Parts: sequence; structure tokens; C-alpha cells
Amino acid sequence: MAHARISANLPPDIDPTKAPVAFGRRALPKLKEELQSPELLTQQRALMALCDLVHDPEKVYQAIAEGFLDNLKTLLRHHDTTVRQKTTEVLYIMTMHNIGRQGLLQNGIISALTELLDDPEDICRKNTHQVLEMMAKLPEGAVAILQARLIPLLISKLKTETDGIQELILDTLSNCLRVEASEALAAGAVPILKEKLTHSLVTIRTKAAFVLLEIGTHPEGKGAVCEEVIPVLVSLLQDADPDVQASATGALMFAIVTPQGRFSALGAGAIPPLLKLVAEGTSTARLSAVKALTMLAELPQGRGTLLRHTATFRQCLRDPREAVRRAARAAIGVIEWKP
Repeated sequence: MAHARISANLPPDIDPTKAPVAFGRRALPKLKEELQSPELLTQQRALMALCDLVHDPEKVYQAIAEGFLDNLKTLLRHHDTTVRQKTTEVLYIMTMHNIGRQGLLQNGIISALTELLDDPEDICRKNTHQVLEMMAKLPEGAVAILQARLIPLLISKLKTETDGIQELILDTLSNCLRVEASEALAAGAVPILKEKLTHSLVTIRTKAAFVLLEIGTHPEGKGAVCEEVIPVLVSLLQDADPDVQASATGALMFAIVTPQGRFSALGAGAIPPLLKLVAEGTSTARLSAVKALTMLAELPQGRGTLLRHTATFRQCLRDPREAVRRAARAAIGVIEWKP
């Protein structure tokens, strides 16, 4: 996909240096009046001034208390591109503060953002996705996105959006699907994510694998990942980027919890690259690889192969992480078990 440039440049007749920003508690009431003005230029300048003010969490608190969010919800539907751009920018800056995220939740902003996902301007869509990504970091924000039925729309946007926005969508999905995955599965998330596993950008491959990891934590998700994705995940165990390796190993670990998943992983040749990650991978990848191999050792074919590599697991008994040492002891016990 071509790299689209999302410009945040304002129209030439808008000079932010001439926006009248007052200081103190009287600034916000004045700006609220200007947001409701019929004059487009007044609205634009008021929004630019508000962008500056809401970097301060105290101003965010005051703005919410004085009902600014109702005005901003209205301006999200404005015909002017600059107004929509600056409105979504204000909301994004507000989500950087906990009080702002709580305010957006309480005022139903997430549902109001739905139309902006189809905005003709890239910068408006990017700002909108940045708001959703920040909101999804809160458990209650992830739930609100699920309740707004945005998951199918977000998944469909993975097929059409610019690379930068795709990364934001994947981050949002990873947090939301940690809560609930059935809607994503019904929307065909797994085939789309499978395609993203072979994307040219490392960040997209990594994030797509992480979303599949979250899907695989749910019982209904394990089967879908097992049927369609395991061979691709196995190939990513040898990716040149360690972050991709770690995400793919984690996703594979959850996918092979089922017997079908283990047979599929063995058939895809998972043992050699997993052993390499145990010996040479990052600490995160090593832990997931040890756990994945432990499950593969429960199959006779897997145990027979791994019996020749117990020294690799014994090296992990000296790992600085207790979790890795504990997982290695469990793996050795399974591999060397005798009836």
C-alpha cells in the first residue's frame, strides 16, 4: 500500500497566532460562546485556542464542567474540514488526561465519532482513531467501543485505511478484543489479520500478531486462529524483527492450546524455530516459546523430537526471569515424563 501523507496544515486564512486566548477561568466561557458563533472564522479560532488550553488537565476539568463536550459533539458534524479537524484534535488532546477520558465516556463521545471514521479528510480520520486508541486503553473505554458496535467497522477499515491509521486500529482492537472477541470473529477478523501478518511494515506485522494473540485467549477464537493462521505464525517465528517474533510466538502459544492446534503447529514445522527462540530469542519470546514447546511435548511426536533438546531447556533454568525458569522446569518434566 502506498504511504499517504496526512497533512495537518490549516487553511492559509487561519493564523493561530492571532487567536485571542485569554487566561484564567474566564477564558473558557468566552470560548464556549465563540464555538456557538455563526461565524466560521470565529469557530475555527476558538477551536485552535481550545487546543492550546486543554493541554492543561485543570482546563480539561473546567471545560467538561462547563459543558464543552456537547458543543464539540455538535461540531463533529460540521461541514467545514478545519472545524472537524480541530474538534477531533481537541478531543484527542483531552484523552491524554484521565479526567478527559472519563469525561468523554460520560458524555457519549465514542458513539458520536462513528461518522468521522468515513470522513473524506485523512487528518480527521487519523485524529478520530487516535481518540479511540487512547480510550481503548481504559477497560471501560474498550467496553464502550464494543457497545457502540464499532468493531466490525474498525475491522473493515483495515482493508482500506492508510498504514498509519491501520496501526492505530490494530492497537484499538488489541485492547477491545481482550474483553470480547465474538463480534470480531463474526466480522471476519481472522482472515484480514492473517493478511496483515505478511505486511511490508514491521509495526503492522507485530500489531496484527498481537491482535490474534488476544483473539486466541478466548475459547471461540482458538479454533478460528488454529484453522487459518498457524502456518503463517510459524513462518513469522523466523522474522528478522524480534518484536514480530515475540508477538507471533505469543499468538502461536494461545492457538496451540487445542489438540488440533498442536497437530497443525507440528505439521507446519514449529519445533525448530521455537527451539531457536528458546536459545537465542528475546526474554518475552523465550517464555512463550518454552510454553508452546511444552504443549507440543504432550504429543508423542513432539516429545520424541524434544527429548534430544533438553539441554536447551536446562539453559533456561539460569534465566534471570523466574517465569522463564518455572516454565523451563515444567517443560523438562513433560518432555522427560515416563508412564
